[in-house]
Amino acid sequence: MSRFLNDRLQKIESYTPGEQPQDKKYIKLNTNESPYPPSEGVIKAITEAEIKDLRLYCDPECKKLKNALAECYNTEPKNIFLSNGSDDILNFSFMAYGQSGAAFPDITYGFYSVFAELYGIETEIIPLKEDFTIDIGRFCGQNKLVVIANPNAPTGIELSLDEIEKIVISNPDSIVLIDEAYVDFGGTSCAELTKKYKNLLCVGTFSKSRSMAGARLGFAIASKEIIADLEKIKYSTNPYNINRLTQVAGVKAIEENDYYMDNCKKICDTREYTVKELEALGFEVLPSKANFVFAKRDKISGEKLYLKLKENGVLVRHFTAERIKDFNRITIGSREEMEMFIKTVKEILGEKI
Repeated sequence: MSRFLNDRLQKIESYTPGEQPQDKKYIKLNTNESPYPPSEGVIKAITEAEIKDLRLYCDPECKKLKNALAECYNTEPKNIFLSNGSDDILNFSFMAYGQSGAAFPDITYGFYSVFAELYGIETEIIPLKEDFTIDIGRFCGQNKLVVIANPNAPTGIELSLDEIEKIVISNPDSIVLIDEAYVDFGGTSCAELTKKYKNLLCVGTFSKSRSMAGARLGFAIASKEIIADLEKIKYSTNPYNINRLTQVAGVKAIEENDYYMDNCKKICDTREYTVKELEALGFEVLPSKANFVFAKRDKISGEKLYLKLKENGVLVRHFTAERIKDFNRITIGSREEMEMFIKTVKEILGEKI
């Protein structure tokens, strides 16, 4: 860092993305990407003409994409916000609604604490219960920005809509943000509840279930007032934050949504296979409604298993926090990738194949 950087910013512990090694070809099960490509329509939509139009600015209002999402989620375009990845929405939300503080779980998406520190927001970090579920009661009556990933990451455990509604009702004067990055893998979206509650902000992404992690496209569903807040920040920072090709791809992805939802079902089936195989090998696997599982085995440390898998060309995500250091988060890839993963785990554990 240079000596010119603001003193407060020098102290921030920035977010650490999943590793992207280039030294050899890996079975990549560490960043929760989809094993399936974008739909055929998305691929065909990126035409030579669209590429030539990159000389022109994109539509800052993203009208076509808003209309497509509104129809898909049974709402109105005025209730849709679009951003350069859902992380932008999280960033804007901490900036906009964190003035009275923020509350989120101790084990969750690592960016929440980064954004809180970035804006100097006082935080209440609430421990998950012994079984790694969210302690609902402690999020009620907070009267500050409440941020919950549902399903949670890295655990994969989901809250019910009744539990979310309880939290929303008990915090009438503050925003409750539900981060639904993984909801399409067996979870239930709270998007419909945004019609009932003016303080609920439902955040989604095209990165996971819609195979567009590299396109950087996120969206939010909320009351028109919350959407106006987010638009104000967007137009005060970077109004052209979703490029032309991403907008084109996003519209076509929504038009071909059945393809992506079918892929989600395949991933759920492969997740079930993976859980059964891991449990047969003596692993504890938390109940997941995401495109990953969180697992540990008492006879090998999480770090050692992660390193041995990497040596054998398989990447998973290991976290060093004390409470979860023996776990690894394992993205659900294709059936073939997961069969190779299980085979490699057996070899590491010395099992007969």
